[in-house]
Amino acid sequence: MSRIVALLGAECTGKSTLAEALARHRGAGLVTEYLREWCDSHGRTPRREEQAHIADEQAARIEAAASRHALVICDTTPLITALCSQHYFQDDRLLDAAIAFQRRCDLTLLCAPDLPWQPDGIQRDGPEVRARFDARLRVTLQACGLPWVDVAGDEAARLAVALAALQRPSSR
Repeated sequence: MSRIVALLGAECTGKSTLAEALARHRGAGLVTEYLREWCDSHGRTPRREEQAHIADEQAARIEAAASRHALVICDTTPLITALCSQHYFQDDRLLDAAIAFQRRCDLTLLCAPDLPWQPDGIQRDGPEVRARFDARLRVTLQACGLPWVDVAGDEAARLAVALAALQRPSSR
């Protein structure tokens, strides 16, 4: 049975960097953020009606990796897409399925918005939106009883916290 580790956080919180480092360090399968790939290929951010596809594809890629690897590191899950759909389109339709998917993750690492904000093409809204999104994410996780481990600090500190969390028994 595969162990799924989800990295969550607002934009520009170091999820991708940490996911890559964890996968390398542990020899794990890595599932990158499909939204980034989608935006790059379409040259824009998704519209409301495209959100479900993005969430479904992220979940499908995680499931595929879980069938091939004992440990899977996920640079985001459908929960982020669902919360983005809420944030940008006032659309809650994806939330229940995203929460159900998140419950299947063995460990959730929540990347703090304490890194310097950096523009990254069409996906970056800014530090104010990042802080509000982080608050929305934390409230959602807490309200749904979904446990997480906070990851903060520089790259080395984040990796150390994540590796220590991986040593503990599953929170699922």
